[in-house]
Amino acid sequence: MKKYLTTIFLIINIGVAQDNAEDKKEKLKFIFEPDSLSLNIGEEASVLIRLVDSDGNQVKSSFMVRGQRKSLDAKPRMSDSTGISTVNVKAFDAGELNLSAYAYGKKGRTVGRMKVNVPMPPLEKISFIDPSKKVFAGTSVNYSVEVYDQANIKRDNSNVVFASKNKKVAEFDSFGNLTIKKAGKTTITAKVDNVEESLKLTARKNPARKIKLDISETQIRTGDVIKLNAKVLDGGNKPLDNIPITFSYSGKAMHQTATFVNNQSSASVGLPASGMITQDGKFVAETPGIYTLMAQSSGFSASKRVNVVPRNVGKRLEVVGHGTVSNHNTSDLWVWAGVGKHLGKDFAVTGTHSADGEAYFWDISDPTNITIIDTIKVDARTVNDVKISEDGRVGVISREGASNRKNGLVILDVSDPFNVTIINEYNDNLTGGVHNVFIYEDHIYALSAGTRYDIINISDPSNPFRVGSYELDTPGHSIHDVWIENGIAYSSNWSDGVHVVDVGGIKQDERSRGKNQFNPFLAAAGQGSPGNPVKLGSKADPNGHNHAAFPFVSESTNKFFIITGDEWAKSVPGSDERIYQGGFHFLDFTDKDNPVETAIYQVPEVGSHNHWVKGDTLFAGYYYGGIRILDISGELMGDLYAQGREIAFFKGVDPDGSTANQTNVWGVIPYKGLIYFADLNNGLWAVRLVDDEVLGTN
Repeated sequence: MKKYLTTIFLIINIGVAQDNAEDKKEKLKFIFEPDSLSLNIGEEASVLIRLVDSDGNQVKSSFMVRGQRKSLDAKPRMSDSTGISTVNVKAFDAGELNLSAYAYGKKGRTVGRMKVNVPMPPLEKISFIDPSKKVFAGTSVNYSVEVYDQANIKRDNSNVVFASKNKKVAEFDSFGNLTIKKAGKTTITAKVDNVEESLKLTARKNPARKIKLDISETQIRTGDVIKLNAKVLDGGNKPLDNIPITFSYSGKAMHQTATFVNNQSSASVGLPASGMITQDGKFVAETPGIYTLMAQSSGFSASKRVNVVPRNVGKRLEVVGHGTVSNHNTSDLWVWAGVGKHLGKDFAVTGTHSADGEAYFWDISDPTNITIIDTIKVDARTVNDVKISEDGRVGVISREGASNRKNGLVILDVSDPFNVTIINEYNDNLTGGVHNVFIYEDHIYALSAGTRYDIINISDPSNPFRVGSYELDTPGHSIHDVWIENGIAYSSNWSDGVHVVDVGGIKQDERSRGKNQFNPFLAAAGQGSPGNPVKLGSKADPNGHNHAAFPFVSESTNKFFIITGDEWAKSVPGSDERIYQGGFHFLDFTDKDNPVETAIYQVPEVGSHNHWVKGDTLFAGYYYGGIRILDISGELMGDLYAQGREIAFFKGVDPDGSTANQTNVWGVIPYKGLIYFADLNNGLWAVRLVDDEVLGTN
């Protein structure tokens, strides 16, 4: 017994010693020479960056270098395998900026940062944006400007002061609204610091004599958008097109109570009502109630009343099946139909996060009995993403945190999901880690080094080769995700926003009709290919949080949207904890050259992750907020969460999960009438919307 215990003790100690040695080996850091920089906009400088261990010895491993998004550029972005790199740094914007270096390994990632201070240049010019030079007495006009500095960079947060020389004719408020008091002449100015711009105005006598207002409906649901049709008329009842109209609303909310009389629920009226009205006359309500919609101009007004009832889209979600993963955190998922001898069956694959490089394959043919049927293990810390080809025969899993830091992707034969085999690996110049992948028509679109996506031909999966890539040319650019549909790639690029790229799109014509014809990018397709990606459009993200994108043709309006998800983390004061935030932005790309954000969906207390659209329904993974299902039918405007468009939400918990009784949803896919989702803490779930218990009263 003593010998046995001694042996165990020795084994434990040897293991601890090995672990300690490994930990010491993995405790890496970056050294920057110099350790800080001061640059003016447009200036460049060289920085020597070395990766060393805890003893200061140089580590022979490649690493990635990144400047701050839209502000600081760094080249080369990837070092060679020597663990040392001379990087050229160039400043494009002012601020206290970061130059960052990243090394990825089995134990996690090593991050180093140095400060680059870039002073703000003096302001140089102010320009009025599409100013009204012909104005009318009795109206109000808003003026806005763009401010630029000496580096020709637009300064959005400048404190602009507006003034009118002749206040008897016209006078500004503090928000840039100019009230025209009477006919006459004046000069208006916009000033910031010592920079000023002027504009001469002539206020004319107003010919308006009345205003006419019509609305298309007198009863709508919360979230429904109606148009106010208003016209200013002269004394002869002729419309005046150039007279500005101001729209507004007031309302009394109606909230249901628990009191019933003759089986009818009573309601309380008179509480504050909330909604949104635009200055082109579109109105949407968030709260049921009675609203008065108003149009005003030139001292005249007109109003109409509209009754707003609850949207009443709530349903119940019930669990159909659940497959527990108790030893690892579950990452993304994909579901597909079996082929060959497995025709008629259905399968799923899930990755693992911060685990040991495993991916699980599931039989979901009987969704009440979700079962792991095979496991693939590769050299990785995280199998972040999983995808299956359209024909159901080839799979790909991404790798991050390999022991040799060759973080590429692994190509799989999944034609028999009960016996999945590795066909090949592809690591060529993917050292920085592959966070996300997509398979489309014999090509893998793989994120590389967090800066671009490489396009890899797998027509012969055993012999993959790169045919092209797409990377932005903006300073400090980064990429998080890419999605391919109908030969069009939609990439999510943080502050650079969503980019739309032709990688083999088929141009729509009269012979290829259907809802896809309403995607304006397909009308412009036919220029690009996997070997020659061609940009078709983009829209930047002013907040810098663009994380995911999904194209969507509305079945009810035929408008084309790209729904972009954002994600960021904020620190909890007094702790190391970070809370994830984020929601979904609805970008109307119907006019592809002039995209407009029309609506947002944000759950206040939690942050979003991945999403999917089927029909006019959005399915979203919301981390600690579970899965969220949203009605996105009709015109979309304003705060969709406040409008009561949420159909259902579900938070699955499992006492045997990797984190017991805590939901943490990663991704969600609707499939064959069910909704499958991967939960970081709880494995794979299948749920169903139930129509027999409709919530609400309308």
